[in-house]
Amino acid sequence: MAVSSVTQPPAAARTGLRRLVDLDPATFAAQHWGREPRHVPAAARGGDDGQDLLSLAAVDRLLSVQGVRTPFLRVARNGVTRPDADFTRGGGVGAGVTDQLDDTALTRLFAEGSTIVLQGLHRTHEPLITLAQDLTADLGHPVQVNAYVTPPQSTGFSAHYDVHDVFVLQTAGEKTWRIHAPVHEHPLRDQPWDQRRGAVADRAAGEPHLDITMRPGDVLYLPRGWLHAATAKGETSAHVTIGVHTWHRGHVADALLAAVTRALAEDPQQRASLPLGADIGSADALADDVEAVRAAMTAALAEVSVAQVAADLGGRQDRSHTPAPVAPVATAGALAGWHEDSRLVLREHVRARLVPNGSGQVLIGRTGRHPVGAAEADRVAALLTEGSARVGDLGEELARGLVLAGVAVPELPATDAEALDEEPG
Repeated sequence: MAVSSVTQPPAAARTGLRRLVDLDPATFAAQHWGREPRHVPAAARGGDDGQDLLSLAAVDRLLSVQGVRTPFLRVARNGVTRPDADFTRGGGVGAGVTDQLDDTALTRLFAEGSTIVLQGLHRTHEPLITLAQDLTADLGHPVQVNAYVTPPQSTGFSAHYDVHDVFVLQTAGEKTWRIHAPVHEHPLRDQPWDQRRGAVADRAAGEPHLDITMRPGDVLYLPRGWLHAATAKGETSAHVTIGVHTWHRGHVADALLAAVTRALAEDPQQRASLPLGADIGSADALADDVEAVRAAMTAALAEVSVAQVAADLGGRQDRSHTPAPVAPVATAGALAGWHEDSRLVLREHVRARLVPNGSGQVLIGRTGRHPVGAAEADRVAALLTEGSARVGDLGEELARGLVLAGVAVPELPATDAEALDEEPG
C-alpha cells in the first residue's frame, strides 16, 4: 500500500518518534508498529544524517578519553563476543579499576575485523539520553540504545532475531541489511533466537523480505522476531540501535497472577498444610487440592480490579526508565540562594502523579513514593498541572522537599542550563 509521508521540519525541531520516521505517528502505529518493517531513507527525513546523535568522532571520544568500562562495551567477530580481558586493563596511577577500555588493544581488534558494541548509550551519551527519553514518552514503551561500529566488509552478527522491536539509525558508512520474515512471531524475552537456530538458518537462506543498503541518516524499523543480518561495505560503518522493550499482554497476565497470589496468601484455607504424608507428585493424591486452589484462584481473579493491575504495571513502568538528568552542583547552588520569586519546574519525564493514601496522598513517579500531607496536596497538584510554580506559592519547605525528592528542579540561569546541555568535547 502506498503511504504518503509527512513534510519533515529540520532535525532540531523534531523529537522522539518524529525524529526517526517519515509518517505521522498514527499512520506508523496503524501500518507498521509490531507488524511490518519500514525503511526510511535520510531524504524522507529531511536529509537528517544523525551526526548530532553519534558521529564517528563521538565514538572515538567515548572509547579513548571518557573512561568507558564494561559492560558498556563489547567486542564481537563473526557473531562471537570476545572475553572482556582481551580489550580491558587498569587505568594506571589513581585510576586502577581493572575493567577500563584498553584503547590500544581495541585498535588492534578493530583493525583485524572485530565489531565494537557500545551499550547503554541511553545512560552515558547525552544526545541519545534525550532521544531515548522523548521516544519512551511517545511510544509508552521503555527503550535502550546501543551502537555498533563495524570495519569494512565485516559482518558483526549472523542472521538472528531480537526479542524487542528496534529502530536502526545509520550514522556512518554503508551497511547492507537482509531482512526475513519471523520464524516465531512476537517472541518473548525467554524465547531467544538460539532456541530456533535451525529454523532461523533455513529462513535466512531463502529470499529476503527486504534487501537494502543503509546510508548515513537512513532509519530501519524492525518489529521483534524479524530476522536480520548486516554487512558493512567498503568503509567503516556505524549505526545506532534503539531497542524498544514492548509491554504486552503477558505483562498484564503477570500483574493479574500477582494479585491473585496475594489474595490467596490472605486466605487461611490456602495457607493450611497439606495432609501428613502427602504425595505431591501423585496426580490422584493431589487432585482435590488442585481443584480447591483452582476454584479459589478463579474467585480471586474475578475480584481483581483494573485499577489494581494498572497500579502494578504503573510501578513497573516507573522503574523501567529514568527521568531527565539534573545538575547536582547547580541545583544545590540554586537551593542555597533562592527566594520567594524563584521558580521550580517539574522534572521532565518524571511521570509524577498524586494517589490517595489514607488521610493524605502520595506522590508517585520515577523517583519513588513521597508522602504529601492534606495541606500540601492542592499546591503539589497545581505544580503537576502547570508544570512550574513560584517558591513563595509552594512554600519553601515543600519546594525544597520536591527538589530533594527529584520531582522538581529549580529554574536555572541560562548559563547553567546550557552547561548541562553541552556535548563533552
